[in-house]
Amino acid sequence: MEKRVWLDEGKKTLVSILGAFLYAAGINLFVVPSGLYTGGVMGICQVIRTLLAKLLHIEFQTVDIAGVIYYLINLPIFVVAFQKLGRKFLTKTVVAVTAMTVFLSLIPITVIVEDTMAACVVGGIISGAGTGIILRMGSSGGGMDVIGVLLTRWKQDFSVGKVGLIVNLALYGACIFLFDIDIVVYSVIYASVYSVAMDRVHTQNINVEVHVITKADTTSLEQEVFQELGRGVTKWSVLGAYTYERSHILYIMLSKYEVGRLKTIIHKYDPHAFIVFNEGVSVDGHFLKKL
Repeated sequence: MEKRVWLDEGKKTLVSILGAFLYAAGINLFVVPSGLYTGGVMGICQVIRTLLAKLLHIEFQTVDIAGVIYYLINLPIFVVAFQKLGRKFLTKTVVAVTAMTVFLSLIPITVIVEDTMAACVVGGIISGAGTGIILRMGSSGGGMDVIGVLLTRWKQDFSVGKVGLIVNLALYGACIFLFDIDIVVYSVIYASVYSVAMDRVHTQNINVEVHVITKADTTSLEQEVFQELGRGVTKWSVLGAYTYERSHILYIMLSKYEVGRLKTIIHKYDPHAFIVFNEGVSVDGHFLKKL
């Protein structure tokens, strides 16, 4: 079983690297050639890159150093996140951010389409899908993703979306004074398409209610859910109406992207367990938000 877990995590890491490649391709082939700016921490890094080029007259040619700046800014974020978000999540995030930095540096900035609106849409779809893949694999692209979760842990009424919105409002507000208004408008369009594409691929915002009916001893199953998923379990001892046999009902609330791992855990201890999934439920109270 341990070998299967390692293989599963290895596959997820490779897929997240593919997501990092798609993100970098969308940025360097569509966003940067059109002179647009992404949102979040990467958008701030792109503004810093542009200011360095204009004020210090540094020529970067086909290499975008925004990725390097992004990596440097993420280093202190990694240090803080190490104690708060766990070693596994942080390790996968470091791999994803490193891959993003490498691809952003290696993929040459090339004009694929001349039309700015087309660049907004296509670039938003490609880079948003890339980020969604990274998130779906249980990792993140660093930056606002990690900061948002850290703030959510600190204060419950925060959310990753709210934090990103605040930062983007400040970023694009500054861009109005620094650059052409057309650039800001197109950048906002790109950011909107990017967010939609990311949410379509990533399913972390879909809460899933799970009922597990099993006749097996659930002690070990519960412990693995606690340790592997970090989710709580509510348990009932029940009596079957037809057979009058003793059974257990486990109630678990989690995100949709965690469902596959939960199924593996349940089937490990009871291949014949009866499982009911209810997607899209709303949650009020203490519920751990994950990326």
